Amino acid sequence: MTMPLNQTLLARATAKLGPQVSLALGLLVLAILVAMPLLHLLPADHALHVSAYSLTLVGKILCYAIVALALDLVWGYAGMLSLGHGLFFALGGYAMGMYLMRQSAGDGLPAFMSFLAWTELPWYWYGTSNFLWALCLVVLAPGLLALVFGFFAFRSRIKGVYFSIMTQALTFAGMLLFFRNETGFGGNNGFTGFTRILGFDITAAGTRAALFIATVALLVGSLYLGFRLARSKFGRVLTALRDAENRLMFCGYDPRGYKLFIWVLSAVLCGLAGALYVPQVGIINPSEMAPTQSIEAAVWVALGGRGTLIGPLLGAGLVNGMKSWFTVAFPEYWLFALGALFIVVTLFLPRGVVGLLKKEKEQ
Repeated sequence: MTMPLNQTLLARATAKLGPQVSLALGLLVLAILVAMPLLHLLPADHALHVSAYSLTLVGKILCYAIVALALDLVWGYAGMLSLGHGLFFALGGYAMGMYLMRQSAGDGLPAFMSFLAWTELPWYWYGTSNFLWALCLVVLAPGLLALVFGFFAFRSRIKGVYFSIMTQALTFAGMLLFFRNETGFGGNNGFTGFTRILGFDITAAGTRAALFIATVALLVGSLYLGFRLARSKFGRVLTALRDAENRLMFCGYDPRGYKLFIWVLSAVLCGLAGALYVPQVGIINPSEMAPTQSIEAAVWVALGGRGTLIGPLLGAGLVNGMKSWFTVAFPEYWLFALGALFIVVTLFLPRGVVGLLKKEKEQ
């Protein structure tokens, strides 16, 4: 049956308008995010002033959004569900936290080491008073761990639920290791009490604004990188891995290199997000490695729509916004709400919020 001319024109106009509307909304959100740190610099009694609490909360959610995007690259495009991305996030945070603790301690030992009667720094703390070396650790710690783990996992062709279980076991082992005082990372309390970063007061309005802008820049850069990868030949190979790995191997492709590259890249993005999270929130401890943290990241991606890049950002914002409200109003029910949300998404929104919006637009 032939579609009437007016409906054909309407369909074409809607198809052309869709990307334009999405771009306009994206630019609007970006403008708001850029304006927030500038408004934070206004006097506290100004009507448009953005409080330190609001800036910190949004900055934290943006860091989580980067983690969601990183997870989407390996789950949404390559089909590898990781339940251990919280470990990479925490490793980047701990690397930055080591630098911040050295800045707070000056020429002495960090406070928790003095409390434990340590007399010298462990060897792996050497050089952490240098910001550039700290940045190297932010990239190397999660990147090298992901490289070693991924090399053996992909060489053994571990995939599916077995891969998910192994990643969750990895992050749980990391959490148990960092909980121990003997490891030299603050034990249960982790790192806190930061005072300065690059010589600036870490609680100053200008410092908070600069950290927020850096987080926005990393998010935009990660999103751009994700789009470029998704639309390249590399991205098409990744989706082929997700949908028909055996058929791809039959065509002469070795999936191990593709998997390893996107896996390491995803881990590095998580580490960078963790490095920006710590100075804004003011604390890092082993709870960031808890399996529930990584499971939450999977919920963000599933809710927003995996394989879309934009969807995970939306999911991270929605879930963490709900979490901020729930943990104040009904703190004991948050995990039940999270579980119910995951069940609802699995049963009724298999393509996430973005998939639902696309379906409504197609109708």
